[in-house]
Amino acid sequence: MIATTFDDQMESILRGRHGDPFSFLGMFEADKTVTVNAFAPDAGEVWVTDAKGRDVAQLDKVHPEGFFSSTIPGKKKRFDYRLRMQAGDHRWMRDDPYRFGPILGELDEYLLGEGRHEELYAKLGAHPGTHEGVDGTTFAVWAPNARRVSVVGNFNAWDGRRHPMRRRGASGVWELFIPEVVRGDTYKYEILGVHGHLQPLKSDPVGFHAEQSPGTASIVEGRVHHTWTDDGWVKGRPQDLRDKPVSIYEVHPGSWRRGDGDTILDYAAMGDLLIDYVTEMGFTHVEFLPLSEHPFTGSWGYQPIGMYAPTSRFGTPEQFAQMVDKLHGAGIGIIVDWVPAHFPSDAHGLAQFDGTALYEHADPRQGFHKDWNTLIYNFGRREVANFLRSSAIYWLKDLHVDALRVDAVASMLYLDYSRNDGEWIPNAYGGRENLDAIDFLRGTNAQVAERVPGGATIAEESTAFPGVSRPTSEGGLGFNFKWNMGWMHDTLQYMAEDPINRKYHHDKMTFGLVYAFSENFVLPLSHDEVVHGKGSMLGKMPGDRWQQFANLRAYYGFMWAHPGKKLLFMGGEFGQEREWNHDRSLDWHLLHDPAHDGVRRLIADLNALYRSEGALHERDCDPAGFQWIDGGNKDDNVFSFIRYGHDGTDPVVAICNMAPVVREEYNTGVPSSGVWREVLNTDAAAYGGSGTGNHTPLRASDDPMHGQPARISLTLPPLATVFLKGE
Repeated sequence: MIATTFDDQMESILRGRHGDPFSFLGMFEADKTVTVNAFAPDAGEVWVTDAKGRDVAQLDKVHPEGFFSSTIPGKKKRFDYRLRMQAGDHRWMRDDPYRFGPILGELDEYLLGEGRHEELYAKLGAHPGTHEGVDGTTFAVWAPNARRVSVVGNFNAWDGRRHPMRRRGASGVWELFIPEVVRGDTYKYEILGVHGHLQPLKSDPVGFHAEQSPGTASIVEGRVHHTWTDDGWVKGRPQDLRDKPVSIYEVHPGSWRRGDGDTILDYAAMGDLLIDYVTEMGFTHVEFLPLSEHPFTGSWGYQPIGMYAPTSRFGTPEQFAQMVDKLHGAGIGIIVDWVPAHFPSDAHGLAQFDGTALYEHADPRQGFHKDWNTLIYNFGRREVANFLRSSAIYWLKDLHVDALRVDAVASMLYLDYSRNDGEWIPNAYGGRENLDAIDFLRGTNAQVAERVPGGATIAEESTAFPGVSRPTSEGGLGFNFKWNMGWMHDTLQYMAEDPINRKYHHDKMTFGLVYAFSENFVLPLSHDEVVHGKGSMLGKMPGDRWQQFANLRAYYGFMWAHPGKKLLFMGGEFGQEREWNHDRSLDWHLLHDPAHDGVRRLIADLNALYRSEGALHERDCDPAGFQWIDGGNKDDNVFSFIRYGHDGTDPVVAICNMAPVVREEYNTGVPSSGVWREVLNTDAAAYGGSGTGNHTPLRASDDPMHGQPARISLTLPPLATVFLKGE
């Protein structure tokens, strides 16, 4: 029933049921009289003052809970006013939030309602600033089915009656300007749902900063206000990374390193240490596991709620921006994992946001991931898709991140992902493809390509879905790269075999080249391979301790020689022995052991070689950049191939001996006669190997072999990869 009388409307305000507060609170002009209504439960007396601060009238307290109202004597038209309040001996002035005009313009309201606002984060969320000449904070949130939405926080005793918001027409957006609320204040939204029930207090979906866990309130912050110094980096980013060296160091920031007393490093300390270490190691990029705010630390960030908020576990958004700026200044690119595939059902998050399945699907066959116990976004709803797309743009554009690695893309593409018969709903054509998610991914990637020059997206996608890294203009999904999950699974399975059995699994190492150029691939040895009982990279290797290290070094050599960009999870670069534990630091003390430090030295040298030799990166995504010499020598467990650069000159030959025996005078074809040198050998003594190798120049004869015009005889070290380059 709609309240019509004064008493009814007042009672509706006092009981937190009024959905249109601007129709009743504030100053009103009618019949040549001016009336002011105000709800001020903390005041005993309230006066209206004019623009010069002079008392004009005292309001009558018409309800003991703190409702004040009076007609202003002598006033016939609205005027600028403030409220002077008193409780006992305490007096204070307050700008009435209900005297201010709308925040959003008509165009913004229209675009938000249509789900087409390209920078949604510029309008929604909490933005400290000035409105109509008064300092404060503007709040705006999308809750189309709510009966009433209020801002609650430390500035109003978390009382939802004090700051109900204005609804902006059919857009479903609620807005309010609250004077004197400043950066650092905490807040949430109190929502009276569609059925008249109060929802749990909700964090801001477009909040830019959040309390540290276990706190769940949003913090007034606004868009990041960092003064950037990386313009040269951002403007100089290549538009196409396919022919550039890309070697990624994947980092979980909470467990990479710890400070004294096992304290978690903040963004500043982490950035400084990463700059030194990543520079020394020669990686081109750091990839952070998700940094979006998330309630459960044990999810490693893969169950995010704050899609616009760098997690406060490591500092403020400004400190995150400073870290990005510093890393860019050191020539290091930043990739952040971004998770639009699912979100947790925590009460303060997006679930049942306005009393309805607003962000998620109502039907669990579409809206629930039983594997992760999480909810699935309704990608077919324009406003939801716009919310997520804008998040991607925010991280890339405002926070200067260079690329987003999109998690769990396979779970988005297929309606029957991890579901049994009867647990999913086919698409409109009876198929299993999630057409809405496909449209969403294409739209997001197209916007990134258009609006963020040099920005990139990378898909974690484990199926044979076609065209993941093909441009949207050619019918693809539009990602720049795709993780090569098949390569990772096959090659790790091969390496886990005892060398005596490897000849029966030879194709595990060669099969990846059948499809290596069907997508633009990243070769990932990620965090997923060192958790949940899978052990460490070193622990996957067979044999005694010496053979484990030799196998690992040989495998890394094979990986760096293989077509595709490189990704290695932290700890793998020095042979971490224990499985990764997100609650503790990596075992950095292992670097005192020459075997572990040898692996670290090898990775640094592999990165240096990969970056310096165009043959090893310029055609990572081009079949003309690879040629087998002998991919079929399964009896010897040997693989040999050539990598070519753009012009085909200065090729690099890689030969991998995955058997624990030295092969003297091993003959192989090479692309030219003359002098060849061993430029890297994973069995070198400096890496903890036996030192077996080719320490003097090798001469290739004009004697064809393996389809090559020349042949060479060399020593193959045991369990090792060697790189050769002609002079």
